[in-house]
Amino acid sequence: MNKPTPFYPAPHVDAHGHGIASQAGGMLLTQTAIASGLMAGLSEAMVPWRKPLSRHDPGKVLVDLALSLAMGGDCISDVNRLRSQPAIYGPVASNPTISRLIATLSGPDLDKALAAINAARAKAREHVWTLAGEHSPAHGRTPEDPLVVD
Repeated sequence: MNKPTPFYPAPHVDAHGHGIASQAGGMLLTQTAIASGLMAGLSEAMVPWRKPLSRHDPGKVLVDLALSLAMGGDCISDVNRLRSQPAIYGPVASNPTISRLIATLSGPDLDKALAAINAARAKAREHVWTLAGEHSPAHGRTPEDPLVVD
């Protein structure tokens, strides 16, 4: 049976200095991806592109790529930075697996894949802005006074 990987671990944090992780700041990003609903949304959105016996969730692979960029990477192989910290990032797909996913997503259904990714991102953004209430960038915006992001 196909056993999917978990999204991200929830490591115990203390000030004793044991089990130090060099990229602990990335844990804030993983938890944000989970709390915002982005992780679950992308996981659900990518179901049509998940291979039947795949071990890695395509949504997590996409978030891992984004995390790699946020942690200073500038190419696909820089996910190695995440792979070297399994206590923070969990199992990270291999470079060939990531390349195959990108090839699949950029195939004939590219427009569908991009629409699915954008819908998951929009839903997560809306959720976060709702939680932010009056502190949201969209608070009080109307069609006459829209939020412009340039």
